[in-house]
Amino acid sequence: MSKDNFETSAIRTQIEHTQFLENSSPLYLTSGFVFENAEEMRASFTEEKERNIYSRFTNPNTSEFVDKVCKMEGAEDGFAFATGMAAIFSSLAALLNSGDHIVSARSVFGSTHVLFTNYFPKWNITTSYFNVNEPDTIESLITPKTKILFAESPTNPAVDVLDLELLGKIANKHNLILVVDNCFATPYLQQPIKFGADLVVHSATKLMDGQGRVLGGITVGRKDLIREIYLFSRNTGPSLSPFNAWLLSKSLETLVVRVDKHCENALKVAEFLENHENVNWVKYPFLKSHPQYQVAKKQMKKGGNIVAFEVKGGIEAGRSFLNSIKLCSLSANLGDTKTIVTHPASTTHSKLSEEDRLEVGISDGLVRVSVGLEDVSDVINDLNQALQ
Repeated sequence: MSKDNFETSAIRTQIEHTQFLENSSPLYLTSGFVFENAEEMRASFTEEKERNIYSRFTNPNTSEFVDKVCKMEGAEDGFAFATGMAAIFSSLAALLNSGDHIVSARSVFGSTHVLFTNYFPKWNITTSYFNVNEPDTIESLITPKTKILFAESPTNPAVDVLDLELLGKIANKHNLILVVDNCFATPYLQQPIKFGADLVVHSATKLMDGQGRVLGGITVGRKDLIREIYLFSRNTGPSLSPFNAWLLSKSLETLVVRVDKHCENALKVAEFLENHENVNWVKYPFLKSHPQYQVAKKQMKKGGNIVAFEVKGGIEAGRSFLNSIKLCSLSANLGDTKTIVTHPASTTHSKLSEEDRLEVGISDGLVRVSVGLEDVSDVINDLNQALQ
């Protein structure tokens, strides 16, 4: 099997068959694994022998899921987590010490921002933010204590795109660990390791599952860094459940066909919104009007399933839009088969000041659409009637 055959790897990467020669991997719903004798048990705990010991450490189902994502991302190793935020927290906590410094894009997921500003400072770990539209300021923020450069691209919820190749060069120049949240793009549309990322994190809850069923997270990348993350996680316990790992691994078999359709629908939605009289602007990576369109074309296969746009009329117009939706779902999730709309200024980011919201690209009228797999004409008709 060629490592370049993405779809084949997604479908055919599988744990060894049992004596029953099943075609689909079985579920291993067990907390622990037994040993044949004392010597095998000793050798396993000293890691002289590689085998499953306890499902908080490893499990056949989680191993299959990790192996698939590693092949998709071109990574050396990985570890799977209960949620995407468990992946981000555990990965950073495993690698950072008191006094270390993070340089991060200001436009990051809300819980990641809370981690950087509310929790890491307890352990004397500080963060400096750069504006995603001013990447030339990154190097001025780097200090002798800086250890990690963190970014997500495309960003949540404003759908900005960062130049991963530029970030990779900066990280390499200053000997930093580049961590990229690749959740919106998935490994199918974008592989940050090709551009210099050391670690790639995902909320597998989103497009990897793709059907709004289970929570999960994963970090893949350099083997030496994953080793530290594994040891930290083995002792702190944020591991993914075998059932969720089994489901996510099966979901990856259809990732390509699902994401292709998501992207096709999202581009049509974006093009419709761009010409709507009640919309000020639209952001979608593969719209030529997107500020980072050329960067997106360089590093992404397609534009993803997230569209951001601004309704004319501010916060009240945003609320009115949500109240007028009939077909699409109002939910905090994304990457589902169902189209989901949110209005961050009145919901997820309502506690931020207007100034703080604008700094991360969240205007009063911004709406985020996670475009699903319905007939796209039905989605467009629903958005259109709500905008009226």
